[in-house]
Amino acid sequence: MDLIISLVINGLATGMLIFLLASGLTLIFGLMHVLNFAHGGLFVWGAYAGVFSYAYSGSFIVGIIVAILTGLVFGFITEKLIITPVYGNLVQQILITLGFMLVLQEMIKVVFGPNVVAVKVPELLAGSWQLGDIIIIKYRIFIIFFGFIIFGLLHYMLTRTKIGLIVRAGVMNSDMVQALGINIKRIFLVVFMTGSALAALAGMLFAPYSGAIYAELGMEFAIMAFIVVVIGGMGSFQGSLFAAILVGLAGSFMAYYVPYLSLAVNMIIMVVVLIFRPQGLFTTAKG
Repeated sequence: MDLIISLVINGLATGMLIFLLASGLTLIFGLMHVLNFAHGGLFVWGAYAGVFSYAYSGSFIVGIIVAILTGLVFGFITEKLIITPVYGNLVQQILITLGFMLVLQEMIKVVFGPNVVAVKVPELLAGSWQLGDIIIIKYRIFIIFFGFIIFGLLHYMLTRTKIGLIVRAGVMNSDMVQALGINIKRIFLVVFMTGSALAALAGMLFAPYSGAIYAELGMEFAIMAFIVVVIGGMGSFQGSLFAAILVGLAGSFMAYYVPYLSLAVNMIIMVVVLIFRPQGLFTTAKG
């Protein structure tokens, strides 16, 4: 039982990090129908900008703020310069955002250097608790609670606020929203920047969790995020949370019990879902 609890905690922590990244993709695709393969680049830029700010200032909170601001700035640039010219063309979106992903990855090496950067857990969140024979790592519990808080805030924003009403209406019929005198392009920009900030935040939180960051990290996690979005349902916010937790738990248990399948298990889950429920586990329109 002690082992099961430890694996569940590890899986939930990993799942919540993936959710923060995938939720940004879900918001962007749900409203804008944009496949942004550069999302992983925003993840790794948030990680590097946040970690270096954390190291310079000595404050983890400052690192988080800088990471979020980095995501907002890069989100603005990406939407205006990269996404706007290819709205409505999925093939061009895939090609141009994949190319931009590679540019962002190489820019990391130019600005911060090509070497792996070690990252320490903040002192307040370092260490662990011991409950009987169970060792609970503080930072993983922090990640789990933080992830659920972000989910709660986003869910409240989408279901209880005016901007959330506009976003959900835009998902169903963007032309109708535009006809009501609402600047849908501005809404697109806000949503894109919010999704980018979530990706950058996920990168910053992942850095102490893994203990090290490197430039290629963005591509690896972008693939994971797309798997989660496909499993949960393209555009489904709740689906992304469920799928991220499922992927995190599956990876945690497989890494312990069947290590040689730990990398493939996510692809296996996605293939099974696509065979039996191609639209994903949750309904897109309600995301």
